Amino acid sequence: MYIMGVFKVSFKKKVEKAVCKLPKQENIRFYKLVEDLRLKGAVLPEWPNYSKLKGSNSHHCHLSHKWVACWVETEQGIEIEVTYAGSRESAPYA
Repeated sequence: MYIMGVFKVSFKKKVEKAVCKLPKQENIRFYKLVEDLRLKGAVLPEWPNYSKLKGSNSHHCHLSHKWVACWVETEQGIEIEVTYAGSRESAPYA
């Protein structure tokens, strides 16, 4: 899926399916995150527990205490791919 704007944000079907399984509040927050990524880019320090993962172009933040999202910015800096949405315990940055 692609959402067009200042930054191009995409996520694969796997992420879309995972988002559908999130609790309603976290699902809403995920789409707000995607909108912020589209408008502001990959660096979002205003999101809870936001961090850029050391030594990479990967970022993450919390949608709530239990749920997180991860994304990667491309070398060009205008494309962002959301790579994960789900529980903290299964997040790929652990």
